[in-house]
Amino acid sequence: MSMRPAGPRRFLDLAVAQMGPVHLADSRPSVVARLVAMLREAHGRGARFVVFPELALTTFFPRYWMPEAEAHEHFFERSLPGPQTQPLFDAARQLGVGFYLGYAELTAEGRGFNSAVIVGQDGAIRGRYRKIHLPGHADHKPEAPFQHLEKKFFEVGDLGFRAFDTDGVRMGMCLCNDRRWPETYRVMALQGAEVVVLGYNTPSLNIHWAEPAHLRTTTHLISLQANAYQNGIWVAAAAKCGSEDGHHLIGSSVIVAPSGEIVARTTSEEDEVICVRADLSLGEHFREHVFNFAKHRRPEHYRLIVERTGAGDPLP
Repeated sequence: MSMRPAGPRRFLDLAVAQMGPVHLADSRPSVVARLVAMLREAHGRGARFVVFPELALTTFFPRYWMPEAEAHEHFFERSLPGPQTQPLFDAARQLGVGFYLGYAELTAEGRGFNSAVIVGQDGAIRGRYRKIHLPGHADHKPEAPFQHLEKKFFEVGDLGFRAFDTDGVRMGMCLCNDRRWPETYRVMALQGAEVVVLGYNTPSLNIHWAEPAHLRTTTHLISLQANAYQNGIWVAAAAKCGSEDGHHLIGSSVIVAPSGEIVARTTSEEDEVICVRADLSLGEHFREHVFNFAKHRRPEHYRLIVERTGAGDPLP
């Protein structure tokens, strides 16, 4: 007897496009050309949606101490698409392939955000997200081997975690450190998200404490797998990885099924495309029979999640 839910099975031909290093000397057009090449490769392998990394258009510049004005000039996008990124949007429309892209956003008011967009198969932006869980620090740490200055260059995102209907699939998105927080996925799952897509740039070295290097990948994968399972969703995560001007970032880009299983994973630290025909019905099964929110959630007992930021005393 079939264990799948009743009704027609639905699929999303999904790709993750991992990027190797983007160096300080790499021009924006050359980076966009790499993205277009991977979009075309994904299309040739049957994909209809492609996930690109966080800050995909530049090197991971928050590792460098500089004035905000200098960062804005070299690393931020004042519009998207813009003259240099238009070829990616044009290719998406021509091929009929949607995508997710992480980038540094500079608003008309001069506010900086670590942002991402979901773009439909028609090349139009369907949704925008601004990173909420900003890691790192804002002060200069000259004793550190590199900086992690997301709190200096970016404001906390102000758009919330939302779900967007995109070419017949309800998608949510987040960025890098967001993937480690269970609230990220649960808020989107409560909006009916079937797929969560994200990009990341994760240094192999933790400058804040002596974390063993292998844990950087272990905790990355645990976060994705656990949250895929506990929300009955597909999760697709794209790294920018390898050694950027001597600063190493982890790879391990993956596509995770609602069962929590890794169904595709990169094997390199270079530009690499992985593809899966994601059975969206599998998520429906888990959401109906395991994590049926309407039947089993008890939010009256979860108040501390929104009432407290940090840990406090036990409840009386």
